Amino acid sequence: MPRSGAAAAPAAEQQNGVAVIKNKLGASGGPDSDSEERSSDSGVPGPAGPRYPIDSVGNALKLLLMLRERPAIGVSEASRHLGVARSTAHRLLAELAHHGFVQQVPDTRTYTAGPALVEVGLAALRESDVRVTARPFIEELVRELDETVHLVTLRGAQVLFVDCVEGTRALRAASRTGTELPAHCTAGGKALLAEFPAEHVRELYPGKRLEQMTPNSIGTLPALLAELADVGERAYAVNHEESEAKLRAVAVAIKDARGHARAAITLAAPDHRLTPAMEAGIAASMRKTADRITQAIR
Repeated sequence: MPRSGAAAAPAAEQQNGVAVIKNKLGASGGPDSDSEERSSDSGVPGPAGPRYPIDSVGNALKLLLMLRERPAIGVSEASRHLGVARSTAHRLLAELAHHGFVQQVPDTRTYTAGPALVEVGLAALRESDVRVTARPFIEELVRELDETVHLVTLRGAQVLFVDCVEGTRALRAASRTGTELPAHCTAGGKALLAEFPAEHVRELYPGKRLEQMTPNSIGTLPALLAELADVGERAYAVNHEESEAKLRAVAVAIKDARGHARAAITLAAPDHRLTPAMEAGIAASMRKTADRITQAIR
């Protein structure tokens, strides 16, 4: 599948929220938990954990937490991480896959985050973010420009991709919904960081060196502060292959009625379709969309 952060797969394959969220992990929590399932559920979780822990549920949740730090996990890796037999790790992953919390990659036999896991994360955001309100405006923007547009929010020094509408072209930026990336490596992250005073940005980045996803990524705090000053002056942020080679992006912040940045919309495209000369015009269209979202959330 051709990618420069790009996908040629049908958009339907990238849609999130395709699985119904379960309120428990199967009837028994996994094949190894018959005796554990009969344990009392009256224990109240405390600082040290629940009074009556259920090992199979705990192990399944540990596997899901592994996906916060790596894109995929294998059976052997899961077995070592949990300290259980490979067969037990395989059964846990199979149960999670059955309910959509992970999905297996056929070529590598590893497991990645599934649609249900993404939907759980988004469900936690729905009451407080602008996702539902912004969606129709983003869809309209994509119809106008035919490039992929994401809605992103800031989580400390990370940017979270909370929604996406893809363009229709065969070579296009792929959905990153549910993904977190270093904010300073993305257009959306920089658009939101530029809304903060420099002192706050320094608190978010206490180290001398910044993580670099590509050779083009900003690598120092002074360089980041200079970039954010430029973002503030032109009212939009750019990403010139800073998170992925051959991929560029433009982003603008979405503000609430008090003028506080709530989120950002970011348009991403292969570098040959998003040149520096095109950025100001695209940003102007995005600014109109962001302003309409602002009006809708007031």
